[in-house]
Amino acid sequence: MTAAAPTSAPAPSGTAPLRIEKLDVWRGGSRVVREVSLEIPPGEVTTLLGPNGAGKSTLVLAVAGVLRPSAGSIRVGGTDLVRRRPERIRAAGVAVVPEGRRLLPELSVEDNLRVATYALARQPAREGIDHALELFPELEKRWRVPGKSLSGGEQQMVVLAQALVSKPRFVLVDELSLGLAPVVIRDIYQCLGAVIAEGTTVVLVEQDINRALDASTRFYCFQEGHLALTAPTRGFDRAAITAAYFGL
Repeated sequence: MTAAAPTSAPAPSGTAPLRIEKLDVWRGGSRVVREVSLEIPPGEVTTLLGPNGAGKSTLVLAVAGVLRPSAGSIRVGGTDLVRRRPERIRAAGVAVVPEGRRLLPELSVEDNLRVATYALARQPAREGIDHALELFPELEKRWRVPGKSLSGGEQQMVVLAQALVSKPRFVLVDELSLGLAPVVIRDIYQCLGAVIAEGTTVVLVEQDINRALDASTRFYCFQEGHLALTAPTRGFDRAAITAAYFGL
């Protein structure tokens, strides 16, 4: 089952792309990301493709400030995010949802969302939570339930809602559909259209090639730490994408 591609929204006036230039990231003694340069245009869904170990998740963690690049830049407009702490990166309008649904398992859905608004004033925090519940109304029914008691799909909705409460300019989601039932994946992907329409640019990391391409307007395919292929998704030969994915 695949989801229809969300409609691209017009970029807000003055909105700059997220631009990564000649980025190198080392992890565990290995150079995992190798001189990667890419640009995420505002108002679209962009997908990062590639097999396990290709460098996608490492790049996302570098954008989040969890890993420090050894070279290169990560910019939004004139702001370089390299060497900034994660909370400063989030304040700059870039939110990241890491792989693994890292919510706080002992806390309720309500408290997980409130924790995500800690840096916001009271009114924006309240508006952010209301906004998240509009996107994921199922969470209101589970409001008092601890995170550890939620299904995988509900947990994914919580971590997405945590990223979206601050209404970021960019949200990067690592392995959006991993381990979820097809009907849950469909529902989550359908939310992307509303997210884009409200001005948030989405970057997906996916291993499901067809689903990712159906949902996005542009893709970057990683292979062994570098970019093997990039193009708009519309009308592109998917056999070429599969070949780049597997390094053929």
